[in-house]
Amino acid sequence: MRTGAAIKLQDLRASIYEMAKSKSTKKFWGMYCHICKKETLLQAYKLSKKNNGSAGIDGISFEQIEKAGLDEFLEGIKAELEDETYKPSRNRKVEIPKPNGKKRLLGIPTIKDRVVQGAIALVIEPIFEADFSEHSYAYRKNKSAHDAVVYVAKGIASGKTKVIDVDLTAYFDNVNHQILMKKLSRRISDPKVMNLIGRILKSNGKVGVPQGGVISTLMSNIYLNGIDKMFERAIRETARRGYEQIAYARFADDIVIAINGHPAVSWLIDKSIRRLKEELEKLKVTINMEKTKIVDVSKDETFTFLGFEYRKIIMHSGKKMVLIRPHKSKVQKYVTRIKEVMDEHQNLKVQDMIKHLNPVIRGWLNYYRIGHCSELFGYLRQWTEKKVRRFQRKKQNRFGYGWKEWSSETIYAEWGLFNDYSIRYHEAKAKAG
Repeated sequence: MRTGAAIKLQDLRASIYEMAKSKSTKKFWGMYCHICKKETLLQAYKLSKKNNGSAGIDGISFEQIEKAGLDEFLEGIKAELEDETYKPSRNRKVEIPKPNGKKRLLGIPTIKDRVVQGAIALVIEPIFEADFSEHSYAYRKNKSAHDAVVYVAKGIASGKTKVIDVDLTAYFDNVNHQILMKKLSRRISDPKVMNLIGRILKSNGKVGVPQGGVISTLMSNIYLNGIDKMFERAIRETARRGYEQIAYARFADDIVIAINGHPAVSWLIDKSIRRLKEELEKLKVTINMEKTKIVDVSKDETFTFLGFEYRKIIMHSGKKMVLIRPHKSKVQKYVTRIKEVMDEHQNLKVQDMIKHLNPVIRGWLNYYRIGHCSELFGYLRQWTEKKVRRFQRKKQNRFGYGWKEWSSETIYAEWGLFNDYSIRYHEAKAKAG
């Protein structure tokens, strides 16, 4: 491992990946000095700022950091890491409402802690990326939620119609630190790196990795990689004449297992659940059996994965196809958020209000536009335009929607309302070498 200052971060990451890929038992040392480098810390800062998260428990924002001096900020972190005096702060707790009325607890680190966690991830991620299964889709280069959604749809279309929709009980809250550190130690033999990660984990409790932490996504993938590999082997070993009997996809703690609907392989359903339970028990993670369900999509039953509802239908031509559409709860969330944005900015001019509205519309449409939802998108376009019309009409203290006063061209071209409601088919990226 080269430790000189001359090696660039991008080259370092590529070198680490190639070494890890070529030898699955290799342990890496001399990593800590790369985490401390100014280049690594700066890149981690840029990535954190790109995500545009709010301040942590110290209340310090990106704007405040840059006003005081970004260089000084990074130099301070670098000095603390090199002196091994860095102490992570506790995360700021934020409750996010869930569609079922419950709340999801996020842990927001300080920007300083985000930079440190990001620097760790930049250096060690290539090691574990070389080990990860192709069936793990969350927060990985050349992988996306859309890849997972389309993979599952293709699996169902090819006859894997018995679907196990797995729900894990408070997964992120139950990640065992000792087990996780043991998994990390299989690849990392740098005591300073291990000590730093240990302190970060312990700063928010004796168990769990907080959702919202920069490093949490990488840790969660490392923790469940054994499960992914188990199903990867099962897919390979149960294949007959080149035809796979199982499709498996995991995105963070969302897991779907689709199995050939032929009665001859129905035993795979019980075995998949049993083996999943057995391996999760070793990780001290449990399946929520009340929420985990077995669905037969060939009998018009549906399930939801990553916000999309799956349904198998027969076309007028007699051809079978799998429909994927936004779940109704996600549509309601869109409607609610549009109303909230308009209420929050009701004192602004319509063009200025639209500047706040467009990111919401664009983000939602870009995620769900891979589904079979042209009719839904048409409805939402019309509904959103009417809400904008009504917003402006209220400012005039008048009723109605101003159909005669403003054409649709005025609203989209002059006022600037987002107007790309097209559907786009998603093609998964080629596998990395």
